[in-house]
Amino acid sequence: MELCSKKKLHALSLAEKIQVLELLDESKMSQSEVARRFQVSQPQISRICKNKEKLLADWCSGTANRLRKRKRESKYSGIDEALLCWYHIAQAKAWDVTGPMLLHKAKELADIMGQDFVPSIGWLVRWKRRNNVGFGARHVVAPPFTPELPPPAPTPQAQLPLSLKDFSPEDIFGCAEVPLLYRAVPGRVGVCDRVQVLLCANSRGTEKRRVLVSGLQAAPRCFFGVSSEALPASYHPDLAIPWSEWLAQFDRDMGRQGRQVALLLAARVMEELAGLPGLGHVKLLPLSAASTTPSLPSSVVQAFKAHYRRRLLGKLAAVQSERAGTSLAEAGAGITVLDALHMAAAAWAKVPLQLIVSSFVQEGLAPGKTALAPHKASEMPPVPGGLSLEEFSRFVDLEDEEPVSGVCKEEVGTEDQAGGGEDGLEPLPTKADALRALGTLRRWIECKGTGPELFANFYACEEEVERLCCL
Repeated sequence: MELCSKKKLHALSLAEKIQVLELLDESKMSQSEVARRFQVSQPQISRICKNKEKLLADWCSGTANRLRKRKRESKYSGIDEALLCWYHIAQAKAWDVTGPMLLHKAKELADIMGQDFVPSIGWLVRWKRRNNVGFGARHVVAPPFTPELPPPAPTPQAQLPLSLKDFSPEDIFGCAEVPLLYRAVPGRVGVCDRVQVLLCANSRGTEKRRVLVSGLQAAPRCFFGVSSEALPASYHPDLAIPWSEWLAQFDRDMGRQGRQVALLLAARVMEELAGLPGLGHVKLLPLSAASTTPSLPSSVVQAFKAHYRRRLLGKLAAVQSERAGTSLAEAGAGITVLDALHMAAAAWAKVPLQLIVSSFVQEGLAPGKTALAPHKASEMPPVPGGLSLEEFSRFVDLEDEEPVSGVCKEEVGTEDQAGGGEDGLEPLPTKADALRALGTLRRWIECKGTGPELFANFYACEEEVERLCCL
């Protein structure tokens, strides 16, 4: 006797399931008759009726793939929905969303949700198929909410460059060379005190690149025995910024993260990089030579300089209190390039995220609504004692003044003023010196009667120093 072959399963697409529901609603056909017409089983028609509301919701949303026959739910449904919501917002703002942008955003959303998830190309293909998302020449479905009305057209000076639309705000970076008189004091500007500082941040303020300081001294004595990898900033022994090396490192860092980013550069810098080999992950976007828009908002640079100057004045005041009769100029002579690296890193860390975001938007360097102008108090740190607001503002912009000419001498440094070892260099501190210094510092804090917050910071420092001593 011949065995009957197993009946092949015939799955219906979303469009066919809607036709089934219409036939059952508008005609007097039974479920069995509809099943025969579509060549499926009656239980399958029954399941379609049970899921009627969900099927109609998918059909009306406009985001479901109407030709897809099976709907498999994603294991990471929360990330699925959050990414789809972000995609609709991007479409409403007319951003040209690309595949790498979606992969980067999905990973970012997964980190925010605390999920161990690394999106792959295959996952992205399935996500697009599930949500009827396509790139290039496509029919863009309307988002399932009423988009916000577009803001008034910006002025010509604030027009967003078309090429920036290829990148999300997190992937738009701006950078600037900042001339800095690292040990100048009010009323005294020395020509040898000048260094160049390279600052770089993205338009959301969530990423600040490591500060780079370029100076005249090839091998400052203050760097003796210091591990460059342990420093919070980099030093280059030439006033000219090493753009080729810096960009190559930036490109490698973005490649390790699997990102494509845009970097805004001044037209002058682009001319210097004419022969630079191609970068795989950083797209250089030069600003017009006739444009007055800086590649890093001027208010961000101003805030950095203000925090640096305040930190410098605090260090000079401490030196004067230690050695009575020391003038401000004498105290300034003891500031080294190594001190400048630490103060520059601390000042850059203090520039607030909100200021960076609003400044990029106001300058037209990133998409977003025009934010209200930040209050000057948020840009500038508190004015140090003994100076008026006008005097401090003039001190912040000290680079605009004419420097005093003279012969450049090697920086003295506080250790040289106190007397060093052989060759004028202070011996390197030992583990015992570090532990004794911790005890002295704790005793000094105890005698000053400070609050618990300072002790909490001290305990963290003490624990790390003790760990290093055990290595």
